[in-house]
Amino acid sequence: MFASIASLALHAALAAQTAPAHAADAAAPVSVPEEITLNYSGSVWVLPVAEIAVNAIYPDGTYSASAQFESAGLLRWFDDTNIEAGVTGYRIGSSLQPYRYSHVNHASNKGRVVGIDFPEAVATPDVQPPFGSMGEPPADDEERAGALDPISAMLGLTLGMPVDTPGVCSGRLPVFDGKARYDLRFEQAGTERVRTRAWSGDALVCEAYLEPISGYDPGDRPSEEETRRPVVIYLADYDGIYVPVRFRANTQIGSINIQATRISVR
Repeated sequence: MFASIASLALHAALAAQTAPAHAADAAAPVSVPEEITLNYSGSVWVLPVAEIAVNAIYPDGTYSASAQFESAGLLRWFDDTNIEAGVTGYRIGSSLQPYRYSHVNHASNKGRVVGIDFPEAVATPDVQPPFGSMGEPPADDEERAGALDPISAMLGLTLGMPVDTPGVCSGRLPVFDGKARYDLRFEQAGTERVRTRAWSGDALVCEAYLEPISGYDPGDRPSEEETRRPVVIYLADYDGIYVPVRFRANTQIGSINIQATRISVR
């Protein structure tokens, strides 16, 4: 479950809406910022477990982003991680279509680069050196068609990209991380007062449920109990840009809270 938070918040993130947009939505005026910079710090109770940073820029008709996730403190006993990731792609209004995504875990001794290309909007893995297994069963072309990488999913959340149902934090998002193919299902859960180092105010409460599809090895597929527990995302409205200011989830090491320490939208 911790990995699902990282997918919404960064990669692997710090991870509600998807592309492509319906034609009417794509034509509608959209306020897209020039740049978004987000920093997060995670903890279990008062013990630090993660540091996360995301930066995205939106030149005309394109976008690019970089993200870094580093485990810290208690989490290193369970999962020593230092992931650096990046994505480039095309943009029509608030709809994002990735072109190339890649990430590497510098804490791993394998030096593996997990890449994804998107020919004709089909997420296609390019992993070097290859995984020993792509899961049982592996994600096929049909399942990977239209799927986003984890960073584009995060950016889609901030831009309020349209999905199969209208509104912020609603519908279902297909994601492919280079091996696993899963859906993120979003439900609104009202509003709540939130206070972090970077922001305070009334935030939209968004519940994200991970629904595994394919690309999992035996023993790695999330259990039914894990999929019933949502990652709760608190979204702040920055003039129509929905910025995650806090994430909360129950994991094997306790309740993890990830809070924004810096937010820059311009």
